[in-house]
Amino acid sequence: ESDTASEISFQFNKHKKTPSIGSHSSDMASVSSVSGSVLSVYSGDFGSVDAQGAVEFALDYDEKNREFQVHVSQCKDLAVVDEKKGRSDPYVKTYLLPDKAKMGKRKTSVKKRTVNPIYNEVLRYKIEKMVLLIQKLNLSVWHNDPLGRNSFLGEIEVDLASWDWSNRKLNWYPLKPRSLSAVNGAYHRGVMNLSIKYVPPGSLGKNPPSGEVHVWVKDVRDLLQLRPSGVDSFVKCYVLPDTSKKSYQKTRIIKRDTNPVFNHTIVYDGFHTEDLKDACVELTVWDHEKLTNHFLGGIRLGLGTGNYGISVDWMDSTQEEAAFWQEMMLAANEWIEGLLPLRSL
Repeated sequence: ESDTASEISFQFNKHKKTPSIGSHSSDMASVSSVSGSVLSVYSGDFGSVDAQGAVEFALDYDEKNREFQVHVSQCKDLAVVDEKKGRSDPYVKTYLLPDKAKMGKRKTSVKKRTVNPIYNEVLRYKIEKMVLLIQKLNLSVWHNDPLGRNSFLGEIEVDLASWDWSNRKLNWYPLKPRSLSAVNGAYHRGVMNLSIKYVPPGSLGKNPPSGEVHVWVKDVRDLLQLRPSGVDSFVKCYVLPDTSKKSYQKTRIIKRDTNPVFNHTIVYDGFHTEDLKDACVELTVWDHEKLTNHFLGGIRLGLGTGNYGISVDWMDSTQEEAAFWQEMMLAANEWIEGLLPLRSL
């Protein structure tokens, strides 16, 4: 049924319910090495103030160093957060969207007790120009609270594909309320068409001696097009928390196609039925280049309830992904088909 298949013997490492740090240091290290999910653009917003004021900044791209630069100059007339003390402690934060997982955030220093802060700082991103042009810049202003209860003060969103790159001057831009598109995560990365199946131990006579999880990656649709010729994509697969070579599998590369057909099956054995509630199959799609691969999107299949009683960042399956995994758990030896949207991880 599939063009290619991978099979890997994978012994699922269990964490005890009440792990001893000394005796399980290697297990805990493997969990901490997994890159956690990036928090939302608006994470930690505890404020209830209305956006007001303006921010002065300029954008530039350094062709020689392949670096995107955001020159944050100053803000004026910001909202007052602490009305009793008549103060705000503002800072500026930037994301490149939708790829905030890959690029991360940048932020300025905090200026205390002012609604007219002066920064004169440059926030830098190492990124290829062609990749930058399919991003949006989200620049937001926040009040910094000592207890982490930060307050959103306003933002501006810039479509970098239509930006006038000859304009390197500092300009004022009015701060706006939250972008609904960013709040709802409405950045389309494409969808993955796949099927999954669980084969319990001994369900097929004497075989398999341990349980198996089968992942059939059929195709991906509507990928981000990073260059005029299309995209050279492939899919990586891990069973988290193991990110070692014994867990790693990947498909072949499909060149110059934003709707690649992989038709690739991966089999992980070593599973017991009770392991399924603590496992997480991570599938990520990448654009292949000689120097570096670009993250395009991914999914995480699991119940999203933690790893053997330990709360971990990568157990963040969406409701749709968790329902897909649960359906597989309830229907042993049956292929479960799904069409899941790719997202940041």
